[in-house]
Amino acid sequence: MVPVQKPLGQVLKEMELVTEGQVQEAVAIQRKKGGALGDILANLGYISREELLLALGAQMGMEVVSLDEADIPMDVINKVPGTVAKVYNIVPVSFEDEVLTVAMANPYDINVLDELRFMVHCEVKGAVAAKEAVEAALEKYYAHRSESLAQVLGQLGEGDLQFEEIKQVGQKKGSAYNIEEMINAAPVVKLLNLILLTAIKAQASDIHFEPFEQEFKCRYRVDGILYEMESPPLQLALANISRIKVLANLDISVTRLPQDGRILLSVAGRAVDLRVSTLPTIFGECVVMRVLDRSVVKLDLENIGLREEEMKMLKNLINLPHGIIIVTGPTGSGKTTTLYSCLNTANDIRWKIITTEDPVEYDLDGIVQCQINEEIGVTYAHLLRSILRQDPDTILVGEVRDLETAQIAVEAALTGHVVFSTLHTNDAPSAITRLLDLGMEPFLICASLEAIVAQRLVRRICVKCKEEIQPTEEMLMEIALLPQDVKNKKFCWGRGCVGCNNTGYRGRMAIFEIMLVTERVKELILKHASTDQVRHAAREQGMRTLRESGLLAIFDGHTTIDEVVRETMFAGE
Repeated sequence: MVPVQKPLGQVLKEMELVTEGQVQEAVAIQRKKGGALGDILANLGYISREELLLALGAQMGMEVVSLDEADIPMDVINKVPGTVAKVYNIVPVSFEDEVLTVAMANPYDINVLDELRFMVHCEVKGAVAAKEAVEAALEKYYAHRSESLAQVLGQLGEGDLQFEEIKQVGQKKGSAYNIEEMINAAPVVKLLNLILLTAIKAQASDIHFEPFEQEFKCRYRVDGILYEMESPPLQLALANISRIKVLANLDISVTRLPQDGRILLSVAGRAVDLRVSTLPTIFGECVVMRVLDRSVVKLDLENIGLREEEMKMLKNLINLPHGIIIVTGPTGSGKTTTLYSCLNTANDIRWKIITTEDPVEYDLDGIVQCQINEEIGVTYAHLLRSILRQDPDTILVGEVRDLETAQIAVEAALTGHVVFSTLHTNDAPSAITRLLDLGMEPFLICASLEAIVAQRLVRRICVKCKEEIQPTEEMLMEIALLPQDVKNKKFCWGRGCVGCNNTGYRGRMAIFEIMLVTERVKELILKHASTDQVRHAAREQGMRTLRESGLLAIFDGHTTIDEVVRETMFAGE
């Protein structure tokens, strides 16, 4: 029988390091702001970091090790590959009697020990160490030992990967393999870990695994562009995809139906959420993993690319007493990040904020988040009706997909709530046409809609290799400008360097088109005016189009002509 683990607060009280009142104070802070209880107590000055480590060790039944003073033999270090040590944030410290002891920055992550047992083929036990000490040891012992994909693939040809065939009566074509052995084989684990680590270090948003007739492709998307990694051998396709499915708690026996799952990783001490989607193809299952790394995405209005006047406008919209604010754009244009940033700005103890999302992408402290599940009837409309009975002040509707959802959103706005939502349209004025197409009455749109924010993401020029250039006439023609139009204007590009993988770009920023629903725009909506008429009126009243916002980003030296042309249309088109 597994012993019940005592709460950390109780352990600290038994060690007479804290009082009940101090624990309750830390718990209150934890409920409000999140974080680990031990870290909160240490930050409050009630315990030292050394005392916290001793308490964690007592709680988990682990010894406490000091990596600063340790001199770890290289044969022990060699027990765990560098990629694995960095992914799991652990350092091997000793190997005695066929038992490997590893220092862990997060002793609660006991699944790491199970993973390591499969990889090193021996018993593994954990020890507690300070996070900073683990990071320093990883740098000390593994800084010059990182493996490339080519090295791992080279090792796979040395006979490590041998799967026994399972003889099946009446089997006509091909052979079945022992999947259990395949997915836990050390080379397969090592290869997948390396692919994940490489993609996450490159700040990839998606990782693609694609089996074809003659090859098994691995690609990852960085700043909206797909890059191909070195292809693993085709025979590893089944093993890798099966391992991903196991980690995501998917059914590996189901190969002819799409499945969705989730993997939680800890990479260098930070949490990374992987959303897994499988799709059956004629050559096997294709897998795409969406990487949600909170440390990369800054959910703050200051960081998404708003100009000063746009920032002021958006903050005014967030502070409205009621009304609907719609963010629109194609998939992957950063709508969710903008909405989350708005909610973070509005997040205050005085307001109740509830979201309905499909799926919930990031956990936001202090905000009630609800997951759509259409299989059991939990739709946007169904959840929205329930949310209105929960006394909210601000509501986020992930997407207005149908008339029923739109009508309830309008009802919420008219009864004194601020409602944020998204649509998929090319620009802000087109959102009006989309709402009318759903069947919404023009007078309800006028009564509830306050603003529409259209946006696109453009790649930022890499700051390390940015250079000023003189644009050619052909380049200016692409953005419908003449040489005399750009006198004293600055144009830049990225030459390409190691920091940006020789692309000339590093990171992305949003460009915006913010259309306020003014009295003039409302008159046009009631008259069923065309999108062009609405756009013309909005521009007369000061709306800046996506293309015009892109031009300002070019002149500021943030992005290039190519990026703006790729993501926007000319205002007259």
